[in-house]
Amino acid sequence: MKKISYSYVGVSFIILIFGIIVVPKIVDRIQNNDVTRSESRSKDVQMTVSDSTPLSYLVINGEAKKVMPFSFKNQDGELISNEEYAGKVYLVEFFFSTCPTICPKMNKNLVDIQNSFPDRPDFGIASFTINPDYDTQEVLKAYANDYGVTNPNWHFMTGDRDALYDLANTGFNLYAAEVEGADGGFEHSGNFALIDKQGYIRSRTDTFGNPKIYYKGIISQSEQFDEEGESEDISALKEDILKLLEDEK
Repeated sequence: MKKISYSYVGVSFIILIFGIIVVPKIVDRIQNNDVTRSESRSKDVQMTVSDSTPLSYLVINGEAKKVMPFSFKNQDGELISNEEYAGKVYLVEFFFSTCPTICPKMNKNLVDIQNSFPDRPDFGIASFTINPDYDTQEVLKAYANDYGVTNPNWHFMTGDRDALYDLANTGFNLYAAEVEGADGGFEHSGNFALIDKQGYIRSRTDTFGNPKIYYKGIISQSEQFDEEGESEDISALKEDILKLLEDEK
């Protein structure tokens, strides 16, 4: 007959007691919503900047380009202008809510970026629709909720059609157009623009020292590459947002 291992019996007894006493309390806390996210993860997403090189300005005719003035209604019916973003680092995109191709990818990536800066009141996002006839305040409100938008400085804006297209094509040089036969009826850039706290367009430089100007918004950080071998820019964009936030405290 084998000898009984009393140490094994002791450990088993402790596990049994834990299961009887502790586990029901944990289950009860979960059922009563007493367990919060802050207990399971830090509120701050830890990030570091791997490249300390200052970001470049987009220079046109010898002057650094600033965001042109704009004023549109957001998903809450509030009038939002470029002055709302003064003192904030923010991203700009052009999209439309019924887009069947690149917009869902872009906004999932923006939500990922949003969640990387959960406690920064000096960070925001500006999303401008290129289909204002359909994208009303109510539509944009539902769209923001569906994507899990929590940043109070993330505004989905709609308004005068000509003003929106002028802002896209002239203000940011981010192509947007209504195109018959295109998927969803529109074509637009899948890039994001990065704006600093003074309202200047900023970016990294390429190997020749020229500003890249924009960041690819379609490829996620987890994907790393698209089907054509293009690499993602989201990880670099997160670093550059942090760089601007930290450089301009």
